Amino acid sequence: MNKKLFIYILAVFSMLFWGLSFVWVKIVYLYYRPFTVVTVRLFLATILLLLYQNLFKTKQKVTLVDIPKFLLLAFFEPFCYFLGESFGMQYVSSTLASIIIATIPVFSPIFSFLFYREKLSKFGFLGLVISVLGIVLLVVDKNFNFNAPIKGILLLLFAVISAIGYGIVAKKLTFTYDSVTIIKYQNAFGFIYFLPFFLIFDFNHFLSVKPDIRLVANLLALTVFASVLAFVLFTKVLKEIGINSANIFTNLIPIFTAVFSFLILKESFNLQKISGIFLVVFGVFISQVKINQKLKLLKIKNVK
Repeated sequence: MNKKLFIYILAVFSMLFWGLSFVWVKIVYLYYRPFTVVTVRLFLATILLLLYQNLFKTKQKVTLVDIPKFLLLAFFEPFCYFLGESFGMQYVSSTLASIIIATIPVFSPIFSFLFYREKLSKFGFLGLVISVLGIVLLVVDKNFNFNAPIKGILLLLFAVISAIGYGIVAKKLTFTYDSVTIIKYQNAFGFIYFLPFFLIFDFNHFLSVKPDIRLVANLLALTVFASVLAFVLFTKVLKEIGINSANIFTNLIPIFTAVFSFLILKESFNLQKISGIFLVVFGVFISQVKINQKLKLLKIKNVK
């Protein structure tokens, strides 16, 4: 098989897993509360990444001076990010959630300009406007009244901002550590952040739930495919084709989510909703058009 084709296949599978994660989360929420889902997922993902590094002998030692950076990294994501995403998804559909999260590469240049003085390209600005129009179509009805709770939308936008903050911190760490090491430590510290909330608010409820095969299967799928395998595949893609080319594939995430939400969760679609999805995805694509070889883009990744 052609090497480039193989890399493209890996990229598509990583997007498939992240797209499906929005569906798996919705199913797991039928059993567990958000703090439980996030805490268990981070714990299992950390263990699996430890096993992965031990198996392939890729462990990296983190210096003491970088520990505060990892703590700040984990505060942005998974802590703040999952607070916004997990609670936001209790109020909106899987498709809408994935669409809003998919706008991270569109909004990130704004913060990149504020922190690094990197200019927002004309295509970046155009993509931002198109994506915002798409989101408007998704969250309002034909009379321009909100058909999605504003609380859920604001929580998901909080997740978007948190992911951008994560990207700003992660940018410096990527020069020293590989992606698997960064993901492992952010998951481990994120687990520590979430553990007190789980013990205080969700522990008794967690004990009262009797797991069945549906719960276990979807929780394991979230952990193995979305939190571990998707990152491992995407890391390989990043290494081979670079961040800009790899980011183009993130446009597939809301498409996969929409398809499987329709097939599995029986979410309904109309022309307005389909048009909104198209505009957001098109806006994200346009925002990543490379019009200047010297333009440095903020290196940021989307994980669910």
